[in-house]
Amino acid sequence: MKILALTSIRSDYDLMTPLYRLLHDSENIELKLLVSGAHLSPTFGYTLKDIETDGFDILLKLETLLDSDSKVARLKSAAFLMSGIIDIVDQFQADLIIYAGDREDTLIGAMLGAYLLIPTIHFYAGDHACDGYVDNPVRHAASKLSSLMFVSADEHKKRLLSIGETENRIHTIGSIALDKFVNQKALCKSEILPKIGQKDLSVDYAILIFHPISMEQDCATEYLENMIKALIKNKITPCVSYPNSDSGNRRLIDVLKLYASRNEVILYGNLPREHFVSLFKHATFIIGNSSAGILEAASIPLPAINVGLRQLGRLHGENVQFCDGTLQSIDAAIKVAMSKEYLARIDDIKNIYGDGDSAQKAFDLINQLNLGEYLQKPEDPLECSSSGAKL
Repeated sequence: MKILALTSIRSDYDLMTPLYRLLHDSENIELKLLVSGAHLSPTFGYTLKDIETDGFDILLKLETLLDSDSKVARLKSAAFLMSGIIDIVDQFQADLIIYAGDREDTLIGAMLGAYLLIPTIHFYAGDHACDGYVDNPVRHAASKLSSLMFVSADEHKKRLLSIGETENRIHTIGSIALDKFVNQKALCKSEILPKIGQKDLSVDYAILIFHPISMEQDCATEYLENMIKALIKNKITPCVSYPNSDSGNRRLIDVLKLYASRNEVILYGNLPREHFVSLFKHATFIIGNSSAGILEAASIPLPAINVGLRQLGRLHGENVQFCDGTLQSIDAAIKVAMSKEYLARIDDIKNIYGDGDSAQKAFDLINQLNLGEYLQKPEDPLECSSSGAKL
């Protein structure tokens, strides 16, 4: 079986690598990756090198990310990707195309499968945040074009059923992102902190990951500065990663560089997965608006503070707090996250997104299902009930 996987950014690559490893190591499967977008950008860490280090076979490396911080840049980058890969994908003649999440390349992967008559699987389908960001309808649109949907939770399955997908196309496997996180042993602080330039090994730090969204463009830098100020006030060192490539990232990067130059934050670029997992597991909490707070943090368990609109409304565990971007609101959330009562309450929570065996579940399904049977989608949504069965 020939499988083509699309990846354009470190986040979607991390979501899928445990499955990529199983597929790559299988004698009956030829896995090829189509690598584009932020992976080939020096600004965002040139993470293509991580894929090459992992030893996966790459069908095509395509530089598509427009070096601009504007609303049109992301759409133009998507157009570059679509126009640059159609012939290559057609010539490869894959038996299956796989993609993950809610970015524009996910939608492009679904379109390729639909028009080139190749079965597709959309991973992390059916998730939803109430932040109004374009990624949410993009995720659902990709599912409507996909042959099969592999979801992380039953709530996500119900959402797909509600938009007219049928039950036989949807499989709940949990979150593949948790597999390495759950199963990987953490390096000790004395090993991991020097790798990001931190000499004081006794420091208490919080992981801060904050990505821009269009509805918060005018206040995003204020939110970021308020998080940094609140952490410093509470004697927690901000350990900050770069934002993603969405429009508005440059202003956030400028703020981070300013605070890093004052030695008020630890600023790191892309870390190898095992290093990031170790850094995460030794943190006091995670703050910002990354899906890592929603998905992975509960597996430690670690308090997660989500600031602003991004991720609002997503299925989450008891370890997650939501707050607005004011200094007062952030400070109050930090005090809760550090309280003994709160930490005791979340000490034995179970991660609702899985227990570390999702990649194997996905691998088994890919090998067991007759993928060709799912290629055509003749179902009329009007004839499907909320349970996904025909009326």
